[in-house]
Amino acid sequence: MSDVALPGPVPVSVPDPASAPPVRWGILGAGAIAGSFATAVASSTRAQLVAVGSRDRVRGERFATAHGIPTTHIGYDALVADDHVDVVYVATPHSEHREHALLAIEAGKHVLVEKAFTRNVAEAREVFDAARAAGTFVMEAMWTRHLPHVAALRQVVASGVIGEVVNVSADHGQRFEEDPSHRLFAPGLAGGALLDLGVYPVAFAHDLLGAPSSVTAVGDLTGTGVDGQVSMVLGYEGRAQATLSTTLWSQTPTVAMISGTLGRIEVAGSFYAPSSFRVSLRDGTSWEYVRPVAHGLAYEAAEVARCVSAGLTESPRMTRQDSLDVMATLDEVRRQVGVVYPGE
Repeated sequence: MSDVALPGPVPVSVPDPASAPPVRWGILGAGAIAGSFATAVASSTRAQLVAVGSRDRVRGERFATAHGIPTTHIGYDALVADDHVDVVYVATPHSEHREHALLAIEAGKHVLVEKAFTRNVAEAREVFDAARAAGTFVMEAMWTRHLPHVAALRQVVASGVIGEVVNVSADHGQRFEEDPSHRLFAPGLAGGALLDLGVYPVAFAHDLLGAPSSVTAVGDLTGTGVDGQVSMVLGYEGRAQATLSTTLWSQTPTVAMISGTLGRIEVAGSFYAPSSFRVSLRDGTSWEYVRPVAHGLAYEAAEVARCVSAGLTESPRMTRQDSLDVMATLDEVRRQVGVVYPGE
């Protein structure tokens, strides 16, 4: 355990990813996020990368060579059938998450599905129902939930030092040239800012405030019909609100703030990745939390390993209901903005 002492009575303990039990990973998809995940697992955990599956032989073999993976499967059926694989990490486009998660579950494998979990809440329920029937572990790969700075800021909030939380704000914007062939602009691949970038602010607000009682959203669409930019206001029982935004058209600060009646927590960009934060109180007291983290994705991989080793079928830190709540919010935002994916 790595212990961090914050000013005041707020001790923070975060398990080192290297302390998690070893598991054997199969990587489904050989794109950029899969590469980052593989690097984190190999460098910061005791797990093994035993296989990768790709529809493109050259791409799959290149990925395997780059990450020291012994087996390359051409296609995904062979990957999920591999007896050496304990857990499958699904890292394909959002449009394929349901299909590939179900494929792995039907093969009896535990599953980590990249965020956003599926295209919509109905698909998410289908995946969770299948996992429940099969008795397999499944979790959305929302790495933010498992990072040290998030554990620390949650304990600051829980201590009551900033008082009642009345607002959570967060943004996530990146600049992309509009290219109809790019997955972020392709309706058939469930593109758009919301599922790829906006899921982070929504999930962050959910982590602190729970499921909203009201959702108000405005947005603008790209030339291909997916959301290019969205602003959201989420309301909660009582007087808490969340003000969130996402865009494909600008590199925004990607910061977050938790405002309470007695003070605030300002999370530096990128708030959803390993970061730092400053606590500022009304009485003039302030302090900063800083803890360098080299491979943040290792923390979600370690969470999976711990849960699987313990015989759990869901993570207490990122539950099935958490993912369903976030997907339901994203669905309502898309409804208000006017984005429908082919086949929905």
